[in-house]
Amino acid sequence: MSESLRYIQAVNAALTWALDSRTDTVYFGEDVALPGGPFGATKGLHKRFGSDRIFDTPISETGFLGMALGAAMTGLRPIAEIMYADFSFVAMDQIVNQIATIRYSSAGRWKAPLVIRMQQGYSPGACAQHSHSPEAYFAHTPGLRVALPATPDDAYQMLRTAVVSDDPVVVAEARMLYPTRGPVRTDAPVEPVGGARVVRSGTDVTVVAWSRMVSAALDAATTLAGEGIDAEVVDLRWLNPLDFDTVAASVARTGRLVVAHEANLTGGFGAEIAARAAAVGVAALRAPVARVAAPDVPMPAAPALQAVVVPEAATVADAVRRTVRA
Repeated sequence: MSESLRYIQAVNAALTWALDSRTDTVYFGEDVALPGGPFGATKGLHKRFGSDRIFDTPISETGFLGMALGAAMTGLRPIAEIMYADFSFVAMDQIVNQIATIRYSSAGRWKAPLVIRMQQGYSPGACAQHSHSPEAYFAHTPGLRVALPATPDDAYQMLRTAVVSDDPVVVAEARMLYPTRGPVRTDAPVEPVGGARVVRSGTDVTVVAWSRMVSAALDAATTLAGEGIDAEVVDLRWLNPLDFDTVAASVARTGRLVVAHEANLTGGFGAEIAARAAAVGVAALRAPVARVAAPDVPMPAAPALQAVVVPEAATVADAVRRTVRA
C-alpha cells in the first residue's frame, strides 16, 4: 500500500509505527510531547502513547543523550530528538566518546540501540547557528550509522531501519524537505541498514548526492537532458555504512563524477567520495572529479545572501557542464 504523504508526515508515521509495534521504544527531546515537536513530527503521539513513552526534556542535549545511552544499555530503544542539528555540538562528548564507542569499549557486553534524530541545513532567515549540515562529523566517527533521507518514502523507511538497528544511528533530515510530498510504502518490510540507490540512469556523468541535494541533482539532470547531456543520479542515502560499490559501478559506466552536498566544501563528505573514486577508479575517470558544496563561510540569514551561498540545481548543472567539457 502506498500513501501520498508530506515528508514530515512520513516521519510522524514512522515514529507511530515504532511506538506502536515496539514496546521498548521511547521518544524524548525538547518540545516533542504536548507541543507536538517544533516542526510537527510528533503531532498526536503524546495523546496516543502517553507521557511514559513520549516526553519533554530540559534544554540539555548532553543530559538527555546521556540518558538515551543509559536507557539503551538497559533494554530500551530510545529515540532522542535534537531540535536543530547545530545543538548536537554541545553533546559531542556523549555522541562521539560514549554512544559510538560503548560496544567496542565494553568488548561487546553493552550496545547502544538508539536513534538520534535531528534536522539540518538552511532555511530562509535561519541564522548561522541554525543552518549547519554536520553529517561529515558523524560519518567520521566509527560506531555511528548515519542516514540522510531525501524523499518522504526514505524518511519513513530509513527511520524504521534506524529504530530496529542494534547500533546507534544518526538520522539527519533536511528541514527544507519537510513540505515536499511523495508516495510512501507504508506496508513495506523494514529494510536493512545501508544501500545507495540509482534514482536516474544516464550515460555521460554520475552525480552523487544525498538529502536535499538529490532533488537538486534530479532537477539539474532534467535541464541538462535538454542540452544533450545524460546525467545519472545516485542517492547515497547512508554515509555509514557507505555503499561505494554503487558509486563505483556508476562511474565505470559514465566515466565522470560530480558530488553535490549542502555542507561546506572543505572537509565535506564529498571529499571522501572524490578520494575513493580517485583511488579505485582512475582508469575509468575521463575528467577530474567535481565537487558542489557551500563555500567555506557561515550561513547568512538574509535570503539574498543565502541565494549566493546555498548550492542549488543550477550550481549542479554548471558543474556537470564543466566536467563533461573537460
